[in-house]
Amino acid sequence: MDSADYIEVALRLANAELTDVEAVRAALRDEPWWADRLRDSDLPLLREVSEGLRRALAAMMASDGPAQDETVRTEINALLAAHPPRPRLSGHGGHDGAPNWHVHVAGPDAPAVDEVAAAAAWGLAQGIVAHGTARWGRCEAEGCSTYYLDTSTNQAKRFCSPRCANRMHVAAFRARKRS
Repeated sequence: MDSADYIEVALRLANAELTDVEAVRAALRDEPWWADRLRDSDLPLLREVSEGLRRALAAMMASDGPAQDETVRTEINALLAAHPPRPRLSGHGGHDGAPNWHVHVAGPDAPAVDEVAAAAAWGLAQGIVAHGTARWGRCEAEGCSTYYLDTSTNQAKRFCSPRCANRMHVAAFRARKRS
């Protein structure tokens, strides 16, 4: 995995409904090597990590200033301290016998929950390093509260997905037609 993948893990975990292990597996569907190994007993730790991610994301969307920066730094550093990445180079899964080089954030025998927690903490930290704090947002669609990273050129993203954007634009169009 690369840093962009870890950013996605952080966002998926922050946005996940952690009601049961199946909900977590659905959120981590793109990482079956973790998702398939998670257990019900992992839920309290994953909820704790998810809450820390959401606190950091909410702080990034608060008004700019030193207090916001300090809150972001405190929340991310607390996650990194509690779930430190232990990077290791891996080279499995390549084609034609050539290794597919990438970095894992936990040792080969680490429980899946430890790797997910470290990946999420590392992903959000790397996302801030790469993109700053101004590009993070929360969907403005009614009934949606999904966090996202805006990597658009004009930094004008307001919705988490085309589906939410279309839904809100259609609702606005219909409201204009009624009046």
